[in-house]
Amino acid sequence: MDIKTVSAMRRLRLVSVPEAVSFLLLLVCSVLKRTTEFNAVPVMGAIHGFLFVLYVLFLLDAWNRTKWSFGTAALYFVLSVLPAGGFFADRRLRREENEAVAATRTAPTGQGESVTAQ
Repeated sequence: MDIKTVSAMRRLRLVSVPEAVSFLLLLVCSVLKRTTEFNAVPVMGAIHGFLFVLYVLFLLDAWNRTKWSFGTAALYFVLSVLPAGGFFADRRLRREENEAVAATRTAPTGQGESVTAQ
């Protein structure tokens, strides 16, 4: 896996947790709006919307670079619309990223040598 592919996965992973946190905070703000005078929904809605758009753009980029199946890409999208799904996406992406980096380091270079960490 090349560096651009790993970077695309890392960008998606790094935005997944803030997107999940902003979604949970937006839900809390929605409840507080209905039960108290506190109304932070417009601010949290804008923050969450921005992070969600970033997540979708990074998901499309990662899907294009990694050549995931439609089912894998759909799973990552479904995780983005679940309140705590971003945490699960982060864990799964981290595992996949580590496996890809480990496979790259041990892959033959074509000259009978292995690529090693320097």
